[in-house]
Amino acid sequence: MFVGLAAWAGILLLCHLLWGWVPVLDSANLAFHEAGHPLFGFVSEDLAVYGGTFMQLLFPAAAAFEALRENKLAGFHFCLIWLAENLLNVARYMADARAHDLPLVGGLDPEYSHDWTEILTRWGVLEWDTTLAFLLRLGALALMGWSLWSAWRAGREAADA
Repeated sequence: MFVGLAAWAGILLLCHLLWGWVPVLDSANLAFHEAGHPLFGFVSEDLAVYGGTFMQLLFPAAAAFEALRENKLAGFHFCLIWLAENLLNVARYMADARAHDLPLVGGLDPEYSHDWTEILTRWGVLEWDTTLAFLLRLGALALMGWSLWSAWRAGREAADA
């Protein structure tokens, strides 16, 4: 289990280092993200901007919860690593809040279509975009590391039993 999870995490990190995204997986993550905007927009126009990031993180978190509930530890750790990878994506998007270098879905005016420009402006911390993104990256890497350590420890305990 541990070797497979370590390989999964390694591939995801390598893709982020080489390209800044993971082919196929991040297309699915983007679909979850984009679906979140109108879903939260039904509740409140003000919440629509948060819906993308929330839905992008909700899917792997819900999958991790379900795997844990069913006592499928490998699946639980797999989904936590997927969640951590999504946090790396959010950090990349967050760091772009002022620069507006990333291409956005729809190609709209970045001033009005960049989620993290809007969110950080609402919170009054737009100038902290890169610092917050750095901290989020650290959190994502910590989650990934914890998941691998926990899976390794669970494997050792199972082997000792």
